[in-house]
Amino acid sequence: MKKKPCLTINDLTISFGGIKAVDHLNFHILEGEIYGLIGPNGAGKTTVFNCITQFYKPNTGSVMFANRNNDLLNLVTMKTHQIISHGLVRTFQNVELIHELSILDNLLVGAHVDFTSTVLQHAFRSKKAREEERLLLERGKDILKFLGLDDKMHDLIGGQPYGILKKVELGRTLMSHPKLIILDEPAAGLNDTETIDLARLLKEIRSNYNCTILLVEHDMRLVMDVCDRICAISFGRKIGEGTPLEIQSNKDVQEAYLGKVDDEDETCADIR
Repeated sequence: MKKKPCLTINDLTISFGGIKAVDHLNFHILEGEIYGLIGPNGAGKTTVFNCITQFYKPNTGSVMFANRNNDLLNLVTMKTHQIISHGLVRTFQNVELIHELSILDNLLVGAHVDFTSTVLQHAFRSKKAREEERLLLERGKDILKFLGLDDKMHDLIGGQPYGILKKVELGRTLMSHPKLIILDEPAAGLNDTETIDLARLLKEIRSNYNCTILLVEHDMRLVMDVCDRICAISFGRKIGEGTPLEIQSNKDVQEAYLGKVDDEDETCADIR
């Protein structure tokens, strides 16, 4: 069966002070794909993320998202806080966790969108509120078991190794039943062993949680290992799109990363 697009970017453009950070960008992500967005520093990758999640409003273009019900929505018409309820979640370059809470409680924060009980029902511990809390608690424990962190669920997040913090942040995205997860440099700060484990984890999340993943990452080994297709941008414009092998051999991508390559035998080692 032919896969349908989960996210489609059409003619996306945004400028800051007359400088185009994203310049008429087009790409689409198929359902179930792990799709990479790469480019040199300052290429506009995080700006694209912010336009998708409506932290920034683009000057032109559309961001079409097929939500959990397969309704096609133009995210540009929506407010930032509305997007998560349709099944699109993201992480940030800097870990955003609450150090005074336990690992499990940090995951439960990610389930706020699924609460239907009122504040009053929670205050009086109504049957509906208790059942809702029980179900979300079970989901949080299942996710921690999947992440291999179930033995640490009651430990405070403060003081945990950075690799665990990254896993908890990733686990928190799973609490809201996402259809599309957008990851902004998830391997930043990880060592080689942790990065290999992250690659395995991303593939398992795609399979076990039926998620599509959009990945911005500077670690090219991770990108080439996990991504089905990759879009390379430079100065906000798309310079290449295709499989990892196609991107590795793309002369425009090589030039963006390494400068102009004159020798036909020279390979683009930095993006392999």
